[in-house]
Amino acid sequence: MAKRERVMRMSVELPLWRALAGYRVLTMLYAIGLCATAYDHFVRPWVAVAYYAVLVGWTLATLPKVANAASCTKRFLAVDLSIALAGIMLTPLADSHERIASGGPTLPSIWTAGSVLAFAIKGGWRWAAVASTAVAVVNLVERGTPARDTVHNVILVWVASIAIGYVVEVARASERTLARALEIEAATRERERLARDIHDSVLQVLAMVQRRGAVIGGEAAELGRLAGEQEVALRTLVSGGLLPVSRVSEDTAAGAVVRAVEEPDDEPADGPVDLRTLLAPYAGALVSLAEPGAPVPLPRPAARELAAAVGAALDNVRRHAGAEARAWILVEDEPDEIVVTVRDDGPGIPEGRLAQAEGEGRLGVAQSIRGRLRDLGGSAELISVPGQGTEVELTVPKASRDKAEKR
Repeated sequence: MAKRERVMRMSVELPLWRALAGYRVLTMLYAIGLCATAYDHFVRPWVAVAYYAVLVGWTLATLPKVANAASCTKRFLAVDLSIALAGIMLTPLADSHERIASGGPTLPSIWTAGSVLAFAIKGGWRWAAVASTAVAVVNLVERGTPARDTVHNVILVWVASIAIGYVVEVARASERTLARALEIEAATRERERLARDIHDSVLQVLAMVQRRGAVIGGEAAELGRLAGEQEVALRTLVSGGLLPVSRVSEDTAAGAVVRAVEEPDDEPADGPVDLRTLLAPYAGALVSLAEPGAPVPLPRPAARELAAAVGAALDNVRRHAGAEARAWILVEDEPDEIVVTVRDDGPGIPEGRLAQAEGEGRLGVAQSIRGRLRDLGGSAELISVPGQGTEVELTVPKASRDKAEKR
């Protein structure tokens, strides 16, 4: 059995989260070291000791919270930043005014940057800007005056956190792009493998049934014709040109994740649709479809109405030109309009026959074809020469009328 890798995980965020966890522990130890060396200079050392007790317990207890983006919740970020800001505001209570005025460190010191970096990694540069601005305001309030060293430190934290947040956003976008590319590559390889297997078995059998049925004749000829239609339909399916190859690319806690899932059927009713996907089922042994290599987008209501008009034209071919008549569908994507031409090799329509049919109440061409195109703001031109077949040219503007979009 062929192996398929259904889930691929990749993330440049995980090293950032691990680095943040280490940074928080190291800066916690650094802040405690600063306190120990300046303990005798504190006016109220018990305030510093109480704060560091909370800081140590919080830092160690919340290490799992900074393991990945899913664990790092908004509530955790808010509490973490509040502890950092509270430490800055408690500094004047614990330390002397002289040390603060001379540029002494705050109680949390550089541990505060860890809280801001968590915002940056979790939410990008916008979250980082909000958190760093709050730290800047509290630092300025704690010092009382915008001293040079305070402004320098504030700007450094602000710029660094925003830069890291922006890098994280770019990395996430790159991961999603890479995940999608890898998933498309895997789907293409799988399609090629299936195409080889089907070509070596099913398609060859259908082609043989079609040839043998045509030679034998009778009921076998009808069976051969059906086999030929199924062969064409299966070739279209295997080629995959009209089918979406992508499934889902997500950005989760572990990075970009690709999962093989079923494509949803409930697509937006007013979204664009590739006209080729609606015309592909009409192709068969007696109907050839020629189309552009690129998608032909149209508003979904307009595309459905145009495809229905093509179906009505093919019904007329089978009804009036005979079951063995061949038909050709040509799709042209013009700058301002879509042109679909349906041509057959039947006997053609006698002059005046369409007017007679409308007078008798048979409105297949008048309503099923011309009426649909008129509602779309387009037109349907019918050219028929007795003995040389019939050609129906359907034209739809790319900017369809609101009336057509409401149908």
